[in-house]
Amino acid sequence: MAAALGRSVARFADFLRDHAPLLRRLQWGIVCIYAFLLVVPPLLPLPGSTASVFNHLTIVAQFAFWGVWWPFVLVSIPLLGRAWCGWLCPEGMLTEWASERGQGRSIPKWMRWGGWPFVAFGLTTVYGQLVSVYQYPLAVLAVLGGSTMAAIVVGWRYGRSKRVWCKYLCPVNGVFNLLAKLAPWHFKVDEQAWRNPVIRIEPVNCAPLVAMRHMKGAGDCHVCGRCSGYRGAITLTPRSPEHEILHVAQGDAWQTALICFGLMGIAMGAFLWSASPWFVTLKQWAAVWLVEHDILWPLLDNAPWFILTHYPEMNDSFSWLDGACILAFVLGSTLAIGAAAWVAAWAADRVAGSGAAGPRQAGPRQAGLHRLAQAYIPVAGVGVFLGLSATTITLLGHEGVPTAWADPARFTLLALAVAWSLRLAWRLLAQRKAAWPRQLAAWLLMAAGLAPFCAAWVLFFAVW
Repeated sequence: MAAALGRSVARFADFLRDHAPLLRRLQWGIVCIYAFLLVVPPLLPLPGSTASVFNHLTIVAQFAFWGVWWPFVLVSIPLLGRAWCGWLCPEGMLTEWASERGQGRSIPKWMRWGGWPFVAFGLTTVYGQLVSVYQYPLAVLAVLGGSTMAAIVVGWRYGRSKRVWCKYLCPVNGVFNLLAKLAPWHFKVDEQAWRNPVIRIEPVNCAPLVAMRHMKGAGDCHVCGRCSGYRGAITLTPRSPEHEILHVAQGDAWQTALICFGLMGIAMGAFLWSASPWFVTLKQWAAVWLVEHDILWPLLDNAPWFILTHYPEMNDSFSWLDGACILAFVLGSTLAIGAAAWVAAWAADRVAGSGAAGPRQAGPRQAGLHRLAQAYIPVAGVGVFLGLSATTITLLGHEGVPTAWADPARFTLLALAVAWSLRLAWRLLAQRKAAWPRQLAAWLLMAAGLAPFCAAWVLFFAVW
């Protein structure tokens, strides 16, 4: 059965390789749909209270982008790897197309900085909240359209037929890299066959700039299939969804920051603030303090729409105080939730020690805190999906679709993600030489680090 599955998966990769022109036409089709939904809705009047997907294009675009596209792209990554990037992503297609015709300059050192995935994700997430990207087409044009234009410019300027934007600057590159580590397949490299190829070697353009010979995991690979069979050494191969985290991934400081402070902190604050009574309390307290001290300009709502939400015709405009409170709430959530996860992983690493793998786990060298933090990837990814799918549920409810099933499904999914993360933590800790009481204590610390994260979702879905 396993051998038959492996052959089927390998044949599929060969199909992708042999039908690259068909795949590119599919990508251009997605680009056209994306551009239409991005550009046309801002030209239309804003939808009224009776608008729906059946009578207003803006609602269609809103549902397409935030009800379907982003939530289920996230779902696709742990299932298929970064197939979205290689098969369908409009930005990936456009940046590579521009790179084929561009200046071909070398990639600058500043662009290779390892912190861009975290910084780009954080800035995009927070800015999207300030301009209400889930509600208004102009905000969508600013956030998604701005990102797409930047991808085209970077592609035109740097590399030659490469996806430099995707590799270094895409706001979700880091998120996709983490989630792809859970994918049940990857392109496996046979090093012996690489050194001694027995077939004709055709040149391969790896657009996402993966070092193919040394490829061990699925985090950077876009699953485009171009390298399938290269030198008789690269084959798309099934694997355990836990294999990469347990035996390949080492992590680093920026990945740990993205997991704990990005996906579990910044994203949570962005999802929670609009429903939180604590946000209202914070805003009211600040407003009273400002009035008592005769500081009134922060209460004005005169910021342009591309800085803060400003749609007076919809009775929806943010004051400068609103923007400041959103930033404060997101920062507070990042510290309360993200720091708890980081400290728990740090403490667990100290308790378990940094010994090498035992005789039954002659696998990779232990990498301390950053390796252990990889166990949080399932729960962090599910958290982002739950937040984005809240928009899906809201839109479905607006269209009259029953949504009573939503909360049980949410808590079930969250429980499964927590269980998977704790299983990964236990297996990572078991690779160390520490005695079992220390391993158990370290595991309990990892579990405790998830308590604020889970409590936030309980508040969001069941209390607020």
